[in-house]
Amino acid sequence: MRRMLNVPFGYKLIVPYVLCLLVAVLTVGMFAYAHSVNSLREKTRENIQGTLQQIRDNIRYRTDDVERISKMLYYNYSLQSALRRYEQGWYSYETMTKTLMPALENLLNYTASNIGLSLYLQNDTLPELYYTDIDQNPLLSIKRYEIYHLKRIQETDWYRGLEFSGSMADQRLWRQILRDESYGNISLLQRLDDVHRRQNIGLVRVTVQISDLLDSVDYHKIGEHTTLEVLDGSGNVVLESAPEAEGLKGSRTGNRLLLSEPLDGLGWELRAYIPNSLFDESANNVRRMTLIVCLISAFVLAFLGIGVSSYFSRRIQKIVGSLNAFRDGDFQKRIHYKGNDELAQIAAAFNRMGSNIEELIHKNYVAGLQKKEAELESLQAQINPHFLYNTLSSINRLAQFGDIQKLHILVQELAKFYRLSLNRGEILTTVGKEIEHAKAYIAIQCIKYGNRLSVYYDIDPAALDYMTVKLILQPMLENALEHAWFGSTIGIRLVVEKRETDIVFKIIDNGVGMNADTIEQILATEGPRIGYGIRNVDSRIKLHGGNGYGVAIASRSGIGTCIQITIPCRM
Repeated sequence: MRRMLNVPFGYKLIVPYVLCLLVAVLTVGMFAYAHSVNSLREKTRENIQGTLQQIRDNIRYRTDDVERISKMLYYNYSLQSALRRYEQGWYSYETMTKTLMPALENLLNYTASNIGLSLYLQNDTLPELYYTDIDQNPLLSIKRYEIYHLKRIQETDWYRGLEFSGSMADQRLWRQILRDESYGNISLLQRLDDVHRRQNIGLVRVTVQISDLLDSVDYHKIGEHTTLEVLDGSGNVVLESAPEAEGLKGSRTGNRLLLSEPLDGLGWELRAYIPNSLFDESANNVRRMTLIVCLISAFVLAFLGIGVSSYFSRRIQKIVGSLNAFRDGDFQKRIHYKGNDELAQIAAAFNRMGSNIEELIHKNYVAGLQKKEAELESLQAQINPHFLYNTLSSINRLAQFGDIQKLHILVQELAKFYRLSLNRGEILTTVGKEIEHAKAYIAIQCIKYGNRLSVYYDIDPAALDYMTVKLILQPMLENALEHAWFGSTIGIRLVVEKRETDIVFKIIDNGVGMNADTIEQILATEGPRIGYGIRNVDSRIKLHGGNGYGVAIASRSGIGTCIQITIPCRM
């Protein structure tokens, strides 16, 4: 602690500044870094989400293309008219060769992808047409169509489990039936209805390879070490796109960002597992840039702080040098600063203090004590001459020992005390000025008694602007300092509070106290001449405010005394 007291003012000024600067720069840097990384992560997330949406749209385009084939078949009214007639022989052959087979051939040529088109018809007068190569995926070779009677599948579980919803034209479902799962295919199933008669005449099945449908699912579109997968409605993986070194198990391990998009129509979900390494490089760049900016900012601000600290430190050192000269007895020292800032005002006050001290010393030692005693006698009607004599003696003693700081304080407080005491000859003053007058008196006494005297203030700001009779607190404080000592120390508390219609002052000490007889003698209008100052204050307050106001005393021997002064609230 003593070492801190001996540290030069410039270091005391710059060290807190540097510490606050570091805290501020670190706080701003950390906030900027966190905000930048979050913004970067959010932007990357949006870009990847946009890529997923493009992949989803591509898949949707493929599914729409397949669904469009089924719609074209559904709205083929000539086909519906042909299937409505149950006639065998030549008519059946003509329907197959001139209506049904050309319609299916045209639909196969509508798309460039290999698809399989199967019709399951209620009309069993038409012959069936199908292939028998069931050992391999038929879609790997050519586009082809097949025609079956509906009764072939009516008893199968998958057909019974079909639940079409919506309008007749929109009754389509994507399912893996028969050998689709083993071949890696998926089929679009749609009812074939007679639109005019509003009755079912069959079932349309359009089969497509899943790899063709999901050929846009490629992890390279997002980034290295990214995994894309398509899940069906049961959560099973339909397709996965990932680096060869990483499988499905590796794609879901570690701290990864998961993004997803629903694949409408299929009832599937497209998922992307994004590794944090995709963000690390950009985050490292942001971290380096933030660190560089923080270091440059800290260096520039520290340089400016050192400059400002040096500037004010030199001005303070000049003041300290002048004070040291005063301590050594050189009262000719003066300080000159340009401007009107606080240091310039301190310098002006210091110069005035030096002039005042020189004048006081001159009056005290050169002009002689007789003139001073005559001045003191002229003020005896208002101010206790013994107090003034002791105060001037303290000034003299401080001047001899060169204690400039206390001397400065003592002269200022004495000037304030007399200025407030005289009050331009007026009887009334404000509560605020009366408290200032009491504080000036206490400040002078604190220099005299030092650590032996402790004073505490509890002031209500609401009471400061009201009017009061002047010189009501100083006599009470003087009385406590003269008669209340109980040992080598004393504590005094000054309380000022505003009540509804009154203002109450309390002067409380922890001194020797007094008994009830002494209190009665002090407040008695006639009796022994003790407590003259207290009675004087009480009588002046009653004269000004009425008999309901004045001084009240509560005290116990060995504990202390509380003097309460009550005045009316008047502006």
